[in-house]
Amino acid sequence: MHPVGFPDPFDRTLPPSQVVAVIPSRYDATRLPGRPLADIAGKPRIEHLSRRAAAARGVDAVVVATDDERIAAAVKAFGGIAMMTRPAHRTGTDRIAEVAANLSCEIVLNVQGDEPLIEPQAIEAVIAPLMADPMLEMSTVCVPITDRGDYDNPNVVKVVKDQRGYALYFSRTPIPHFRGGPPEGGHYRDAADDDSVVSGFSRTFKHLGIYGYRRTFLLKFATLPQTPLERAESLEQLRALEHGYRIQTVETKHDSIGVDTPEDLECVRVRLKADTTEAVVSGFSRTKP
Repeated sequence: MHPVGFPDPFDRTLPPSQVVAVIPSRYDATRLPGRPLADIAGKPRIEHLSRRAAAARGVDAVVVATDDERIAAAVKAFGGIAMMTRPAHRTGTDRIAEVAANLSCEIVLNVQGDEPLIEPQAIEAVIAPLMADPMLEMSTVCVPITDRGDYDNPNVVKVVKDQRGYALYFSRTPIPHFRGGPPEGGHYRDAADDDSVVSGFSRTFKHLGIYGYRRTFLLKFATLPQTPLERAESLEQLRALEHGYRIQTVETKHDSIGVDTPEDLECVRVRLKADTTEAVVSGFSRTKP
């Protein structure tokens, strides 16, 4: 198995990219400063994430969007592509839009930098609905919650969706609310099927930090004013919902570990140390066709 490469989507001498994954990366993050460069199994965290994004089928190029020269230098050191952006962006999505304005692709992916173990298959799941429906403007991915700790953890974003898979709301608080208490070890009836009985938390969903956008919609999104719920939850995707746009959610079985605290970072290190296969350590889950 050969390492993935990093084609430059800004190079006009190369064939144009259709799908570009952009990773917003700030050094001075409030929750865990310096986390993009944190060492994980001998590589900076941003390298793990870049290689996993590049390994996803359908991704033509990967760009790290940063306002810090240290991050840009680390990306260039492993052969990746980095673009320096303005420091004053409101959110990661706004930072990505600055990059998108310099691209000519059809689809832009926002692969958030706090998911160093994201599976390439989860990224592929975000691309699929945009490729299937040319009218769809935005997509994302979720995974069923099976652990009560995730349900209660404000660092784990939850999503509820309608029966067609469109997001109704995202929140850091436990949603949906179970009247009388969560069904720990019990059952509740799935509203989508009167005859089905679903165990535990299997109809509650954890949102993974990956978004897909039509490039034209992303540029429009960045011009929209921030909204009250976006500010309250500190979740930029709520800006789209509050302005009346739909987000298609795709369910996947490929969970990830978000790194928001030093404890999360150590958990990732332990996981990688326990599993020394090339697929996990290097992020080369498979070769592309």
